Amino acid sequence: MNKTSKKEIQNFIKSWSTGAHEVADKVTFWNTILRFLGVPQEQIDNRTFIDYEKSIKLKENEHFNGSIDAYIPSTKVLIEQKTSGVDLSKPEIRPNGGHTEKITPFEQARRYDAHLSANEHANFYVLCNFDQIIIYDIRESVDTKPITIELKDLDKDLNSLDFLVNTHENRIQKEQQISVDAGKLVSKMYDELLDIFSNYPTLDDEKVRHSINELCVRLVFCLYAEDAGLFSSTEAFYDYLKDVAPNQIGLKLKELFEVLNTEDDDRNKKDQFWKDEHPVLETFPYVNGGLFANTDIFIPPFTQKLKDILLNEASMGFNWKSISPTIFGAVFESTLNPETRRQGGMHYTSVQNIHKVIDPLFLNDLKTELKQIKAWKQPKKKQELAKAFQMKLSRLTFFDPACGSGNFLTETYLSLRKLENEALRIQYPNPVLDVGDSDEYIKVSIQQFYGIEINDFAVSVAKTALWIAESQMMEETKDIFYANWDFLPLKTYTRIHEGNALRLDWNEICPNYECSYVMGNPPFIGRKFRTPDQDADLKKFFDYKDIDYVACWFKKAAQYMKGTTIHCAFVATNSITQGEQVYPIWNSLINDYKMTINFAYKSFVWDNDTQNKAHVHVVIIGFSYIKDIKDKYIFANNQKQKANQINGYLLDAPNVYILSSSKPLDTKLKLINGNVPLDGNALTVMPEELPEFKDFRYIKRLVGAQELLHNRKRYVLWLVNAPASEIKKCPAAMRHIKLCREKRMKLKSAQKLVDTPTLFRDTHNPKSFIAVPVVSSQRRKYVPMAFLNDNYIPMNAIQIIPDATIYDFGILESIVHMAWMRVVAGRLKSDYRYSKNIVYNDFPWPRPTQEQREKIKQTAQEILDIREKYPNESLADLYDPMLMKPDLIKAHKANDCAVMEAYGFDKNLTESEIVAHLFKMYENLTK
Repeated sequence: MNKTSKKEIQNFIKSWSTGAHEVADKVTFWNTILRFLGVPQEQIDNRTFIDYEKSIKLKENEHFNGSIDAYIPSTKVLIEQKTSGVDLSKPEIRPNGGHTEKITPFEQARRYDAHLSANEHANFYVLCNFDQIIIYDIRESVDTKPITIELKDLDKDLNSLDFLVNTHENRIQKEQQISVDAGKLVSKMYDELLDIFSNYPTLDDEKVRHSINELCVRLVFCLYAEDAGLFSSTEAFYDYLKDVAPNQIGLKLKELFEVLNTEDDDRNKKDQFWKDEHPVLETFPYVNGGLFANTDIFIPPFTQKLKDILLNEASMGFNWKSISPTIFGAVFESTLNPETRRQGGMHYTSVQNIHKVIDPLFLNDLKTELKQIKAWKQPKKKQELAKAFQMKLSRLTFFDPACGSGNFLTETYLSLRKLENEALRIQYPNPVLDVGDSDEYIKVSIQQFYGIEINDFAVSVAKTALWIAESQMMEETKDIFYANWDFLPLKTYTRIHEGNALRLDWNEICPNYECSYVMGNPPFIGRKFRTPDQDADLKKFFDYKDIDYVACWFKKAAQYMKGTTIHCAFVATNSITQGEQVYPIWNSLINDYKMTINFAYKSFVWDNDTQNKAHVHVVIIGFSYIKDIKDKYIFANNQKQKANQINGYLLDAPNVYILSSSKPLDTKLKLINGNVPLDGNALTVMPEELPEFKDFRYIKRLVGAQELLHNRKRYVLWLVNAPASEIKKCPAAMRHIKLCREKRMKLKSAQKLVDTPTLFRDTHNPKSFIAVPVVSSQRRKYVPMAFLNDNYIPMNAIQIIPDATIYDFGILESIVHMAWMRVVAGRLKSDYRYSKNIVYNDFPWPRPTQEQREKIKQTAQEILDIREKYPNESLADLYDPMLMKPDLIKAHKANDCAVMEAYGFDKNLTESEIVAHLFKMYENLTK
């Protein structure tokens, strides 16, 4: 719904307040509401969205008559409509065969529902008499407490009817889109303000930035407060400014902000002039919370364009009440953050991803506990348990030491308040009258949420997002009991702190003995992107330089949590569980600090941007000092697997660390880098040049990553041991040699090679070798290696194993080696980075019998033979997971089985189980 519909809704309320009949008027009534909720007019006209007078099939010996007044198939909503004035709680006389019976509208809906087919049973019952709409969410139980919407309040409560047209998933998407659209409006205001401020060159950039940020936060709060009914009317802010000239709006806003920051008692102390000049302003409430306290901002005169954006688009054209504070806080902050604005797009962490952190950390357990309470049959005991559960919720404390715009804290607050509302409904199954102040019954408070954020503006956004969340949840509690619901003035909220979390003492912000959970999404900054200050921060926690900055939060959390029962979960780049980073980080945390990993999400894509997807590959790791947790889980590929012990590689395996080795631990074959030419490509020969080298024997195929994987054809002058007399006879060769010399003279790194322009820097050309691409796509099940001869010259984008055999190829191209590589290899973005010192040198080889060795040779040769069947297909094509040939798949499976047998592994082992065995073998090798 947008605010252009608000006038229509108000007219709708007026037109239906005079009474209506259930038969004659229900179609028009509900069709209009569906249109307000966004159902296309075509679906309304042809009745494809809603089925009126839906017939039901009676069972044998049943005599009651009737049909369902309205049924919505997509959301499974059953509507029982009554005429105006009918009491929806009382039974009415209904015909049943040859006699009559008394039955309530709810019982009538329930009886109709019982006659629907299994896949049509309702999720919601809706009772309506044109004055009231009563909603029963019966997805879990028909004993659920209903929510009542009065027709007169429909302009404020229309969003409560969203379930009619949207499933839960659709509602989340809609909420996300509304929040992003709100961010776009803020962005438009921001850009126009920037243009206006360009007319004030004497203001320094920091003053401009601070003024725009502060002004935007205040405007957003006013727009939300207007729509949420926190001001005197849902158009109070608009009415205050609509007749003001654009160049006077800045002054009027300053006056409004002063009033919003003035307590009622102080207003009475103002002189008569202040009261006479501000009769409209007197209707605005005191806000508090420090939101309007700062007077050190400059508000310039507005342009007509900015006035139109603020009033026509933002105030009258948009409903701010519907935004998700979790998403909008991040969108808002990124909109006004210069760095994220440069990147383009609205950045936020999705609600679904936040729940991947908070659900296994604490929310799943709380939901299970509440479900057990609901299952109690004795009402009094159930109410006692619900009250105790509510008090438990109120005593939990949450700390995000890298909170940004507060999205983890906000979503956690919303989740806890929803649980609290369920607990309250158990305690008060019937509406309670006049309970006094709402905070006597609502116990969960934003005061339970602590955060640290280095960006001052993000701190303001985080506080505002939590206030909005608090207001929205208060609305959801209103149907449980009647109370003093004055949301304003705000409670002062000072538990989001500005500063560098790695340099602050967390105990001064949230004492660890009071903290229940630590969580968040600390910054991901690799070595080459860090500032000197960030390098200094890292040095305080780790000696090893090539560690992702996010690891500092894990170490700091371990120090903070020591001696407590705090549970922590952080999002991190997947690099901290791969390659050389694993040992310095996790040996310290697990062995030195005695931390236990309680749950983990293995690497997945963290999409946090709606326009330009930020495809960051991350892990989530939950940990604590508690050793005896029974249920440990690893989440991977949308599956949940129980684990006995989770190590730094996020495997159910011993705490073994694969350390960098300069030479192979378990084979005599060495993996070496391909040749580095340092020739500026001067010795490279392209296919079209080959005719110039007719009968010249010293041309060989060049093979780098592109050539190996994509069949790109390039050649090279390979003049090792070539007689000078033969070289001189080939003008093309001499031209390339001359060019090589010239290029090397210009290359600082190639000065020592100037006098040998016929040769690469390296001269590896073994008779046979296995070629391994340094980087390979993570989509592939197998890294495409090749078995080549001395007609190929390997370049430095591949690595080679000289003098390797078909047997060696079979082992390395097997699922056993691939499983090992997937766990211990580093990554280039998301792709595998096959390293010599970690992946190859540390790999444990099998001890096969001669028969097993021969079998592996056969299966490996079969792989090579099948590749030869497709000479026009590149390795990249052959190993594309969507296009892999059936016979090649079959050959690889046979090779996998042969290799597994050589290791003594059961052929049905998962990759994680394979690696767990390999870790034990590695541990024995290194003892």
